[in-house]
Amino acid sequence: MIWVVVALAVVVVVAVCASAVALVRRERERTAAELARTRAEAAELRARVDALAVQAARPPAAPEEFVITSLGDGDEETPEPAETVQRIDGRLFVDIVARETVVKAAALTHGVRRALAPEVRNRIRFEMKREVKRSRKARKDEYRRVRDEIRARERAAQRESPRSSQRVPG
Repeated sequence: MIWVVVALAVVVVVAVCASAVALVRRERERTAAELARTRAEAAELRARVDALAVQAARPPAAPEEFVITSLGDGDEETPEPAETVQRIDGRLFVDIVARETVVKAAALTHGVRRALAPEVRNRIRFEMKREVKRSRKARKDEYRRVRDEIRARERAAQRESPRSSQRVPG
């Protein structure tokens, strides 16, 4: 009877060990397959990064320049563009437009804020006063020059005809 129990216990222990070995083998196979898949993905990503690095290392192509040699000639065919236009997604377009708008608004705000700064207003006021003084001085100089010229002409006219200005007694 004891031998039956011991034999049964040995069979149970062997069955448990066999199932444990089977589980470990399945887990190792699954891990090996996952590792192989991960290595393949890593190799693919490495190849893509290398391709992008080669592409980024190339200098950008110079933009094509076009020279207009004639206008209004209907005989010539319109050349087809060499590259097809790449369409962008609507959300990407909105993102680009929003960023550009924000940058322009920030630049405008900075410019207005800088233009309205007290130092700039004082400098503008100073320059305006200086310009007003300069223009007044220029007008006064012009007035004096014209006045002196008129007086010089009158004196010259009086020298040429001194008798015409004297009265004849009568």
